[in-house]
Amino acid sequence: MDALENQRIYACIQCGKCTGGCPESGRTPLNVRMIVRKNQFGIASTGSDLWYCTTCGSCTIRCPRDVKPQEVVLHLRSILVESGEVSPSIQRALENTFLQKNPFGRARSKRGEWVEKSGLEISHGHKIPDSRILFSCCVNAYDPRCMVIPTNVAKLLNSCGIKFGVLKEEEACCGNEIKRLGEMGLFEELRDENVSNFEKYGIKEVIAVSPHCMNTIKNEYNGRGFRVFHYSELLWSAIVQGLLTLKGSYRKRVIYHDPCFLGKQNGIFEEPRNILRSIDGLELLEFTRSRENSLCCEGGGGRMFYEVDITYVRNAKIRVAEAKELGAQIIAVACPFCLMTLEEEAVEQGIEVKEISEIIMEVLE
Repeated sequence: MDALENQRIYACIQCGKCTGGCPESGRTPLNVRMIVRKNQFGIASTGSDLWYCTTCGSCTIRCPRDVKPQEVVLHLRSILVESGEVSPSIQRALENTFLQKNPFGRARSKRGEWVEKSGLEISHGHKIPDSRILFSCCVNAYDPRCMVIPTNVAKLLNSCGIKFGVLKEEEACCGNEIKRLGEMGLFEELRDENVSNFEKYGIKEVIAVSPHCMNTIKNEYNGRGFRVFHYSELLWSAIVQGLLTLKGSYRKRVIYHDPCFLGKQNGIFEEPRNILRSIDGLELLEFTRSRENSLCCEGGGGRMFYEVDITYVRNAKIRVAEAKELGAQIIAVACPFCLMTLEEEAVEQGIEVKEISEIIMEVLE
């Protein structure tokens, strides 16, 4: 770690706010406070505890001394990656990303397949006068359940008259999860490849379908000057301007789950809620733990690729039970990671999980 990071660690006063706010603490081996304390004494954490961190950002948000505990975890993970001390599932995700530019190992040539399946005519990014692209995300590009999300978003943007293009197979993994797994070198390669393509085609604006992609391109691509939005920001603006009219009714009780990378880490709380509030008949409910205090779904930070070695009550089970207790019929999400993590548990408990774009499409006409 560099001098500044070391300085931050020594500023820790062991107040415990990091561990107190951690969604994994007390139920998994992860103890952020202990990890930071060990580093103060030069003792590196090398156990499985590091891999239970979801990098939701709660510890960093709550730290009164700006220690940035999440960065300490990522640094320690990078040491394990460099020494090859990672689980087979994480190793596969990293190797897949190196070879095919996505952690699932799917053929890179298939990354734009969702465009063909959508039936939409979407131009390549370099043909768009506004220099704007839609960035799909690995999950949305390859997972059959989530592939509908970029399709919906593309249709909605078209309805608003917003011009955009796509890069298809020239779009590489944004690197958000790769960086959080500790593979800094691979993250830099992915970042540089995407930036190179953006610059090659004169891209100035990126519409991200996933909050994870939005966060990385916006905050971790070294300020290259690209304007980056989550699609919900543009759609709410379009509704306000009268470019998008939601005519249908949706007479259901809907509760919105704040994604960590959209809410906690980027402060986008109102746009998704405003979209839902604008739908006739929709009753919007709130979790007790929402906004900055939203309960992490456990899908981020590389947790999707880590096979846990203990049994405990998962956050998805807790979150869905909370929604059911509050009388919700639908859990609305604005992130493919949240959709995948919550949906299986929700089906078992008799509640639906829908990405916001799916709800919008139902009331568009």
